[in-house]
Amino acid sequence: MKIHEYQGKQILAKFGVRVPRGDVADTPAAARSIAEHFGPKVVVKAQIHAGGRGKGGGVKLARNPLEAQQIAEKMIGMQLVTHQTGPEGKRVKRVLVEEALDIARELYLGIVIDRAREAVVVMASTEGGVEIEKVAAERPELIFKEYVNPGAGLLAFQARKLAFKLGLEGEAFKQGVKFILGLYKAFEGTDASLAEINPLLVTKQGDVLALDAKMNIDDNALARRPDIAAMRDLDEESPLEVEASKYSLNYIKLDGNVGCMVNGAGLAMATMDIIKYAGGMPANFLDVGGGVTEEAVTNAFKILVSDPDVKGALINIFGGIVRCDMIASGVVKAAKALGTKIPVVIRLEGTNVELGKKILAESGLAFSAADGMKEAAERIVGLVQ
Repeated sequence: MKIHEYQGKQILAKFGVRVPRGDVADTPAAARSIAEHFGPKVVVKAQIHAGGRGKGGGVKLARNPLEAQQIAEKMIGMQLVTHQTGPEGKRVKRVLVEEALDIARELYLGIVIDRAREAVVVMASTEGGVEIEKVAAERPELIFKEYVNPGAGLLAFQARKLAFKLGLEGEAFKQGVKFILGLYKAFEGTDASLAEINPLLVTKQGDVLALDAKMNIDDNALARRPDIAAMRDLDEESPLEVEASKYSLNYIKLDGNVGCMVNGAGLAMATMDIIKYAGGMPANFLDVGGGVTEEAVTNAFKILVSDPDVKGALINIFGGIVRCDMIASGVVKAAKALGTKIPVVIRLEGTNVELGKKILAESGLAFSAADGMKEAAERIVGLVQ
């Protein structure tokens, strides 16, 4: 689950990580009031789940409270387009108004999970304020890493090593070490999968603060983090993904036109691969899971075909725990209710497969059956094209 910058900074502050003074506003008048308290100079920042806000006009410096109000009037309600939002952009509902600081240096600090090493890694770089992916590709020697033993956590000497490599000295060094240790505590204490500070700010006075904050929280941990779960902003998520989450379905919208409904994440990935191999482009990742119910299958199919970009659907089911007849019944029920017009290719294997095929054949619907993944992928791609 993604959260807004202001929410991330609220979390960081609880763990002793320094952030600029400020507050969030959803009206221009509130923005002016915050500026009067923390100004006179403040920075007004649009709050959306996307990077590149500055280039899109979503980060502005205000020299006084009146100017902060005027900026907020233009920013709140605007459709902000960045390289991460796509051409449709995202609507700004609120802004973060923060004190303006004297910038001496902009650094980078991030914590992620390295799947290959099966460990948390803390990354730092002297190249802050730019896309870290570009730095990693062009100058990887400028990214410094410390891997964390999950039993011991991030140790003080590791934080000191990173602070040295960032070139911090004196008071900034002390604050940097404290900042790095605090960020790790926030990462671990919230079940985060990402905690990124870009840029990590060093002021002319030697203070170290999080000028920006991006945090992603592990969805599987939200049941024990109700305070963080309450931060979820459904307006920032795809409506289809929100609908899918109601039925515990794993759905991710993609850019293609061939809809996929599969049981099991591995099979779903293989299905998307074979669609591309056949010359098509998957429109989504949709894993109904192993313990899915007929109701969930019905809703999964509705979600799948309600995407206007989907011009055809491939249903690929291997019945182990889940029964093929139950999948077939759910799909037939949804297709009849929706009056589905797009071509649908179905490949079933496993438990009760013959009964499942019989239900499809007797449904009166124009489903196309396939015996293998390759055949199914080639058929749906051909029908869509």
